[in-house]
Amino acid sequence: MNEHRLLKWVSETDHRYHPNAYQFVLEALRFTQCHFKMPRHVTGRELLIGIANLARKRYGDMAIMVFKEWGVQSSRDFGNIVFNLVEIGEIKKTAEDRIEDFDNGFDLEAELSRSKIPH
Repeated sequence: MNEHRLLKWVSETDHRYHPNAYQFVLEALRFTQCHFKMPRHVTGRELLIGIANLARKRYGDMAIMVFKEWGVQSSRDFGNIVFNLVEIGEIKKTAEDRIEDFDNGFDLEAELSRSKIPH
């Protein structure tokens, strides 16, 4: 999807999150995938770790503030963004992927302080 179409969809459909949050999630997905030896599906938890790693790299100590400006308060918000992207066909999910994968006690702020990429 081109950026214009994504921004149009966001403005018309889901006002909870800034369009930059959607762009960032797509970038974080590519960032996370490039850290595996072979291309494969990325789980919700792996994506959350990748989001934290990219945010730390890009925004440093300001990452949480940036996320809040975008309307992102928790890891579940990233799950909502991911599933919105699935809904519009921008990314795919497996039968096992669930929105709850973005919960499970994942502490975004703690992960931002760790910022270690899994292999």
